[in-house]
This record gives sequence, C-alpha cells and structure tokens, in this order.
Amino acid sequence: MAAVDVPGILTIDGVPLKAKLARADRTRKLRALGLVLPLFAFILLTFLIPLAVMTFKSVKNDETFGRLDRTKEALADWDQQTIPGEAAFAALAQDLQDAQKMRQAGEIAKRVNYEFAGAQSKFKAIARKVEKMQAGPYKEVFVATDKVWSDIRLWRIIHSASQRFTSYYWLSALDLREGADGIERAPADQAVFVDVYGRTFWIGGIVTILTLILGFPVAYLLATQPVHRASILMIFVMLPFWTSLLVRTTAWFVLLRTEGPLNDLAELIVGMRFDMIFTRFGTILAMTHIQLPFTLLPIYSVMKTIPPSHIRAARSLGAGPFHAFWRVYYPQTVPGIAAGCLLTFILSLGYYITPALVGGPRDQMVSYYISYYMNNVINFGQASALGATLLIITMVLYWLYNRLVGIDNMKLG
Repeated sequence: MAAVDVPGILTIDGVPLKAKLARADRTRKLRALGLVLPLFAFILLTFLIPLAVMTFKSVKNDETFGRLDRTKEALADWDQQTIPGEAAFAALAQDLQDAQKMRQAGEIAKRVNYEFAGAQSKFKAIARKVEKMQAGPYKEVFVATDKVWSDIRLWRIIHSASQRFTSYYWLSALDLREGADGIERAPADQAVFVDVYGRTFWIGGIVTILTLILGFPVAYLLATQPVHRASILMIFVMLPFWTSLLVRTTAWFVLLRTEGPLNDLAELIVGMRFDMIFTRFGTILAMTHIQLPFTLLPIYSVMKTIPPSHIRAARSLGAGPFHAFWRVYYPQTVPGIAAGCLLTFILSLGYYITPALVGGPRDQMVSYYISYYMNNVINFGQASALGATLLIITMVLYWLYNRLVGIDNMKLG
C-alpha cells in the first residue's frame, strides 16, 4: 500500500512537519560539511593542486614556448619530409639572436637536447655565430657550421618544441617517441622506463607476498594470545614504527655488508661470504622488514573481531582443524588481508631511500628516476610524466584489485 502524504501536519510551533524535517536534514548536512571542509582544503592545497601543476608541466614546453615564435610560424606549412627552406633558418636565427640577448638560448638548447642527443652544443655554437648577423643567407651558414642542421629529425624536434604543448615526456615515460610515420618505439639503448616500471611492480609484489607470508601467522598468534602476552608481542611488532626509515635502512646497510654480522655468521656456518649489499636480495629483505607491520596490523585488527566460537562450532559439527580454519576462519580474514596487502603494495611502489642505499644500479625503482630528473637534470616535465604514469598504473591496478576482491566476496557470500 502506497504511503499517504498528509501536508496539513504541523509541529508544535506551527511549522509544517515536512519543512521542519527538511531544515533539520539541511542543518545536519551543513554541519557535516563544515567538519570535512578543513581536511578537504588541506588535501586540495597539499596534494591535488600540486599534482595538477606537475601534470601540466609534463605536457608543456616551458623552456621553448614563446621563444621560438618566428620558427613556429615559418614551419607552420612544412611537410616534415624535406629540409626546411631559407625562411625557416632565418626565423630560427632571429629567435636565437633574441634568446642570446635574454640569456635563454641555453634553455632552448637544453630542451631540444632531451630528444636529440648532442643538440645542446650545436645550438650554443650556432647561436654565437648568428648573434651578430644582420642578413642571410642563413641556411648556408647553418649547414656549413655543422651538417646536423640538414637532419630532418632535428627540425621535427624543433617544430615540436616550438608548440605550447608536447607529448614527448609522456611518450618517453613509455619508451616511445614520435617518428616520421607516427609514434614508434624508442631505440633499445634509450628504452629504460618500461623495464623500470616492471622492476618497481615486481619488487612491490614480492615484498607484499613476503610480508603476507610472514605477517599472517604472527597476526593469528597475536589475536589468539591472552591480552598481557599479546601486548608484549605487539611491542616487538611496533618497534619499526618507533625508528625512522633512514635509521632502519642504514642498519640493514651495516648488517648486509661483506664484513657485516650476517656474513660473519654465514662464514661461521658454511665457510664463505655472500654478496648481500647492493643486490636485489638486500633491497627486498630491507623493504620486507620495514613493510611487515603495514601488512600485519590490518590482518590482526580483523582477526580480533572474529569470535573463537566460530571455530569451535565448526569443530563440533565434524570439521577437522585445517578444514575449520580454511572454510570458516580464513574467509573472515580476507578484508584484513586485502587492506594490508594493498597498503604494503602501494607504499612499496614509492620507495626511494632503501633501494638507493642497499640496492645496486639495477635495483632502483621509479622514485629514483623521478628524483634524478627533479634534482640532477632539472627536467620537471620528465619527472612529472614518470610520476603521473606511475599514479595512473597504480590506480588501474587498484580498480582491478577492487573488482577481483568484490567478486571473491560475492562468491564467499
């Protein structure tokens, strides 16, 4: 039977009941919004806006846009199949003359050098040569100075660099580049980032699996012990949180050295020493130790909510110890396992200090290269593209993970 709306019902102060309820609901929502607003503003200012700014840098030609306007106009109708004519060389010469006066020629050269190795010295040399030229022919001067100026690929890069936006950084982050026939794979000696992404996700996955294997039994032990004993054991679990990440990583650096305690023990037992520092083994070992509490604690928090009577009920109905654990207890721990593994995996993708200290050159992850382009090369566009690509891949994997966990939970239900 459908509900009957009675608009004539009034409250004790003469206000319609429906309006009174709507006003109360609106007040409640505004109060909730007021409580959430400071946190939202903090996230917006410290995360979302910087993320948007850095992402914008990954598609913008900061070093060259507005400094190659004449060249851009001269190459507007260029077929990109033959060497440009005199007009393009003259336009580039005039742009370089202005850049020399503004001390910006080096930035233009640096931007082109990202895509064309050795272009920086070529640009600087020709900029000095044409600085005092008043008239052409410029094309002859350029080609006579260096034959590289007759390379069509260099002119394609100059044309691309003169535009406001570029796809170079994003393509480079995926080991791709723009060729004569469209997008193509970068040469083998320049393709590094796909392997770096694979290495990052591989190390993160291994660390996640190891922390689950080690953390699940410990979480079960903590959840089934008396309170006073569990509290003592929890202190040992929480010890890593009480020490800085740098100190923990430095401790592993000392332990894994060839003359360190672990190799001393190995020599005592098997009579030989092993290379454990600056290896993938050392990186994974140190990361597993650091990340173990992040996997363990969510599992433990879920296990504490599982009544022991469930296992006893399964046993009383004829189930064996393993069958009762696997069919009754384990399915209830899946939310904790999912939360702990997801937390550890995502945190592992962003590791920088630990691989840098205890890992070798082939053990560095994406964060190392982001830091390298930010601090050493001062190439914010490439650093932004690498970070944004990692974020997008992580979000896609997170979405797939949620889909799989949701399907599993429906099956368990």
